[in-house]
Amino acid sequence: MTKKSEATRERILAAAETLVMDRGFSGTSIDEILKEADLSKGAFFHYFKGKGDLARVLIETHAKKDLALFDDLLEKAEAQAEDPLEQALHFLAGFEDYVSRSTDLAPGCMYATYTYEGTQIEPAIRDFVADTLRQWTSMYVRKFQEVIDLYEPALPVTARQLAETIVSVIEGGLVLQRAYGDIQLTARQSEQFRNYLQLLFAGSKRKSGKKTTRKSAVPRQAVGEPA
Repeated sequence: MTKKSEATRERILAAAETLVMDRGFSGTSIDEILKEADLSKGAFFHYFKGKGDLARVLIETHAKKDLALFDDLLEKAEAQAEDPLEQALHFLAGFEDYVSRSTDLAPGCMYATYTYEGTQIEPAIRDFVADTLRQWTSMYVRKFQEVIDLYEPALPVTARQLAETIVSVIEGGLVLQRAYGDIQLTARQSEQFRNYLQLLFAGSKRKSGKKTTRKSAVPRQAVGEPA
C-alpha cells in the first residue's frame, strides 16, 4: 500500500472512530463517515468490503494501539525499579500521566461501544473485544502475581481480582469521564486504586527466601513517579 493509499485508509478509520464513539456503530452510516472524511464511496469500497469489515478493522486497529501502549508503559515501569510492587505502582502512575494529558474532551471506550451494540456486531468481533480485554487484564495479573509472590497482602486477594478491579476502574472511569466532561476523572480513579494497592501491602515483609530480580537491564525513559 502506498503512502497516499495508507493516508486515505487512515482518514476513513479516523472519521469512523470519531462518529462511532459519538453515536455508536449502528447509529453511524457509511455516508456519514465519508462526509466526515471528505471522500467518495468508491474510496471506501476500495479499502473495505462493507460496514462489517470496517467494524472489524476499526476495533483491531484500536486494540493494537491500546495493547502497544500498555506494553510500553509496563516496560518503562519495570526498568525503573527492581521491586515488583514499585514496578506495579510505576505502571499505574504511567497510565495516569498518559490519560491525564489526553486532549480528547469527550473520551470514551471503543470496547464498551462495541459491547453495547449487541446483535449489531458480528459474534467474531465481540469475541475479539473480549479477548483483547483478557490480554489487557493478563498484563496486570502477571505483575500483581509477582507482588503477591513476594509480599503478604493485608487482606486476602488474588492477582486476578486486583487486575479485574483496575480494568473495571479504568473502563468505568472513561464512561463517567465522558458523561461528566471531566478529563481528569479516570486518572483520579486509577490513583485511588494505586493508593489502595500501597495500603494493601504497606508494612508487608518479604516472604522468606524471596528475592527481587530486575526485569530489564536496558535503561528506558522513566514515567512519572507515583503521587
